[in-house]
Amino acid sequence: MIIASLLDTDLYKFTMMQVVLHQFPGAQVEYRFKCRNLDIDPQSGRAGRQLAAHVSEIRDEIRHLCSLHFQDAELAYLRSMRFIKSDFVDFLGLFKLNEQCVTVSALPSGDIDIVIKGPWLHTILFEIPVLAIVNEVFFRNTQRLPDLLEGRRRLDVKIGQLQAEGLSDLKIADYGTRRRFSKAWHEEVLRVLAARLGSGQSSGEMSVGGGQLAGTSNVLYAVKLGLVPLGTMAHEYLQACQALGPRLRDSQTYAFESWAKEYRGDLGIALSDVYGMSAFLRDFDPYFCKLFDGARHDSGDPFEWGEKMLSHYIRNRIDPRSKILIFSDGLTVTRTIELYQRFKGRCQLAFGIGTHLTNDLGYEPLQIVIKMVRCNGQPVAKLSDTPSKNMCDDEKYLAYLRQVFDIEQAP
Repeated sequence: MIIASLLDTDLYKFTMMQVVLHQFPGAQVEYRFKCRNLDIDPQSGRAGRQLAAHVSEIRDEIRHLCSLHFQDAELAYLRSMRFIKSDFVDFLGLFKLNEQCVTVSALPSGDIDIVIKGPWLHTILFEIPVLAIVNEVFFRNTQRLPDLLEGRRRLDVKIGQLQAEGLSDLKIADYGTRRRFSKAWHEEVLRVLAARLGSGQSSGEMSVGGGQLAGTSNVLYAVKLGLVPLGTMAHEYLQACQALGPRLRDSQTYAFESWAKEYRGDLGIALSDVYGMSAFLRDFDPYFCKLFDGARHDSGDPFEWGEKMLSHYIRNRIDPRSKILIFSDGLTVTRTIELYQRFKGRCQLAFGIGTHLTNDLGYEPLQIVIKMVRCNGQPVAKLSDTPSKNMCDDEKYLAYLRQVFDIEQAP
């Protein structure tokens, strides 16, 4: 089966889940699946409308996922992290995913519909493994003899780029679990990167020392390969706070304050693109600038975003060199090097590369996501600086959200 451990997910699922346990244990949520690139032909290496043909296989894999529980050694590993609290690990010791919370249906278009619905505390761990399942089921049926030699050649080129003169301080991290070609390929990529680039030490949102591989967002491979697990918060956390906070306009600041209350200085990276950069900067006042270690970019032009963040710190009388900028939006190695060269020496830097590392064998990857669309019965959404990343079926709510946060609608 594809998923053999509940640790085969991203660290930020556990860090968010701990906040949910302690602060929002009664929240009810709904997630929905979306494929952003439907019209792809698998025979030509382009993705194709073939997902519906594999619904039964996907359901079987999810059924197996829901049979898993945390092993004692896995719980001990989580307990060793200083920001993971003992009562949360005790809860995970009793935890299992509930298959009744997930429905997978074939659509006439050839696409599939996946809906995850139930208590946030009991559904938050579905997203990453379900996406990994959809990816691997698709590719093992459409690419039965994958061109691993081409994948290794491409990986070798990337490593050569990173080992070029003047880039020894450039660190990358693997963020590729959700869109990986397969779990076997994911592990091979990480083993090669660790062997040839070296790996760092520490935990949280950055690593220190070591080589150019800062770590991985995948907790299982962090354990298995001795890498640093990396991650803080995702969009769903800030979206849920639209329904959980005192009022909508304050939902972003409420999310950051609730996070700081939980982690007391650990995991201090703020996600900046749930309402767009302008709305983020309005809320990210001197208090939050000092409270958080830095910010993560995940939509819009990364160079423009970086310049705005540095200027914002300077305006608030904070030395940008003391802050971390993390870039994680569809990065390639080439774009990562360009960003490093633009911002090196001006701030601390980290780069999370996903699909370009774990699904680059010559076939077009599936652009699939699972996003929270409702919390406690009301719509939630993000208004990204990349409009195609927005996902909400309630246009009235989107219009209201734009009005509340003074966001112009993209043309």
